Amino acid sequence: MRCPFCACDTTKVVDKRDNREDSSTRRRRQCLRCGKRFTTYERIEKMDVSIMKKDGSLETFDINKIVKGIKKAINENMISIREVEDFAEQVERNVINSEDPVTSKDIGKMILDWLKTKDQLSYIRFASVYKEFKDLDDIKEEINKLEKF
Repeated sequence: MRCPFCACDTTKVVDKRDNREDSSTRRRRQCLRCGKRFTTYERIEKMDVSIMKKDGSLETFDINKIVKGIKKAINENMISIREVEDFAEQVERNVINSEDPVTSKDIGKMILDWLKTKDQLSYIRFASVYKEFKDLDDIKEEINKLEKF
């Protein structure tokens, strides 16, 4: 890292802090030539990962869509926002590391499987949109399946 004051490339890190919110690392550095201090930030470059939608089109993976969709379905007294965000990061890792193309259907199934173990009412709420229930009979059928689980 070059010093912005004297362009020397010999510096030392005097303080390091990780920021979990934006996955960055803040470093306070000191130039070994002029002694001045400066701050640098390190971030992981986001990879452009595409998922296949129902209609066959490709869309860039967006972790925020997962968090937003789950938040609509949950009762925050049963599942914390932190748990949702951690799960969404897990889904993101699965998508990035998958050797096969991931579909929106695959992601929806991951979410349903997770919600089934967390809160059954949240599961039904999410499933009603994901599985496109047409009427009460569809919901009753899904509840019956859930009760057998």
